[in-house]
Amino acid sequence: MQDLEQVIRERAYHLWEESGYVEGKAEAHWLAAQREILQASFGERARVVTGDAPKATKAKASRKKKAA
Repeated sequence: MQDLEQVIRERAYHLWEESGYVEGKAEAHWLAAQREILQASFGERARVVTGDAPKATKAKASRKKKAA
């Protein structure tokens, strides 16, 4: 298998091409490519969380309401 960094680099380049060669979004393309590659590598064994924090589940939310 190719070096992980090289695979991510190639996918980021393809995302840049797909975006119409928009400049200034290298980091966004890199992170999107990294997320795609890692999700494909780990499949269902790992969950990649994006954003600030995971949302509370319904069970946790209902427990908080009952406690209040």
